[in-house]
Amino acid sequence: MGREITGSQQEGPMENGGQNMVQVQQNGNLSGSHSPIMTGSIDDSRTNLIVNYLPQTMTQEEIRSLFSSIGEVESCKLIRDKTTGQSLGYGFVNYKSPDDADKAISTLNGLRLQNKTIKVSVARPSCESIKGANLYISGLPKTMTQLELENLFSRCGSIITSRILSDPVTGLSKGVGFIRFDQRHEAERAIKDLNGKIPEGSTEAITVKFANSPSSTTKSTIPLTMASYLTASPTRRFLGPIHHPAGRYSLNPIRYSPLESTAAATGLITTPTSALISGNPLQPTGWCIFVYNLAPETEENTLWQLFGPFGAVQSVKVIRDFQSQKCKGFGFVTMTNYEDSLMAIQSLNGFALGNRILQVSFKTNKTKMM
Repeated sequence: MGREITGSQQEGPMENGGQNMVQVQQNGNLSGSHSPIMTGSIDDSRTNLIVNYLPQTMTQEEIRSLFSSIGEVESCKLIRDKTTGQSLGYGFVNYKSPDDADKAISTLNGLRLQNKTIKVSVARPSCESIKGANLYISGLPKTMTQLELENLFSRCGSIITSRILSDPVTGLSKGVGFIRFDQRHEAERAIKDLNGKIPEGSTEAITVKFANSPSSTTKSTIPLTMASYLTASPTRRFLGPIHHPAGRYSLNPIRYSPLESTAAATGLITTPTSALISGNPLQPTGWCIFVYNLAPETEENTLWQLFGPFGAVQSVKVIRDFQSQKCKGFGFVTMTNYEDSLMAIQSLNGFALGNRILQVSFKTNKTKMM
C-alpha cells in the first residue's frame, strides 16, 4: 500500500474556528509555510490524527460523525483543492482524549468506505528531523532478501519501509534497494556505518546514499530506467505514516520495449527524469501521470483503484471518444506527492491490466490530449 500524507496540513482554520494548523509535510518535502503543530493541547501529538484515502464524495460532516462514534472530537478538517473545492482524499481529526485517538486508530484504520480503504494514524508534526530519511542502496548481493536488508539496517534506527527491486520475469534481485528511516539522523548513521562495507556472505561493498529528491540537479543523479522491468515490495513496520521512496536506476540496454521507445520519441512516454527536464509534470496541485494502452471499456474507478494504494490521488481522467464515449486508450492521474507518483510509475509501468500492458510515465508538455 502506498504511503499516505503524514504531516499536518490545513488550508484554513479547523472547523471549530479556533485552531490554525500548519501545512502538510509530504514525505520530507515541505509545501507552503511550516511550523510544528500547536493547538494548545498538552497531548496534541497523540490526539491529532490524519485520515488518508477518503472517498471523494465523503463530506467533512460525515468524517466528523464517523469519528465522533469513538469519542469527543475537538476539531475536524477535510482538505480540499483550493481552486476546485474538491476533496483531496485526506483530512485531520483531533480528539480531546489521547485514549479516544488510540481507539480510533485501532477501530477505524483499514475500514472500507465505498471504494476506499481508509488509513488512520497519528499526524506527524512538521519538522526538519523527518526530512530526507530515504536511502538508496546499490551493490546488494543478488541473494539478499528484504528481511535480510532490514536486519542489516535496523541497527541504525526505526525503518518505515524497505524494498528490493527485482526483475518481474525472472524474479531475480537487481541488487538495488531502498530503506526509509523514521528520522534523518538515523539515515545519516546508516550511511556512516554501512556505506562501503561488505555485507556478511558477500564479496562486494555496498553503496549507501541519500535518494535524490525531485529538485536534485547534481550530476550524481542515477537515471531512471524503464520501470516495467522493476517491481517493488514495500513492507509495513508499524501502524503510522507509510513512506515510499523515490528510486533511480541504471538503464539495462538488453531490455527494450518498442512501444515505449516509439512513444518516447514522440514525447508521449518519458522517464521521470526526462520529464522533469523537458516538461515539468508538477501541476499546480500535484504530479500528473500519463497512463497509456487502456482498454476501451476503462472507467475512472479503474484508475482510482490502480493508483489509490500508492498515495493520495487528487483526480483521474479517462480520455474518451466524443461519439462513442469509449476510452481512447489513455488517461491521466494526478497525485499529491512526487515520491508517491514515482512509486506508482515504477510499480504500474508494464503492469498487465486485462490483456493489455500499461505504459505509465509522468505527463510532459509534449503529451497531447489526443
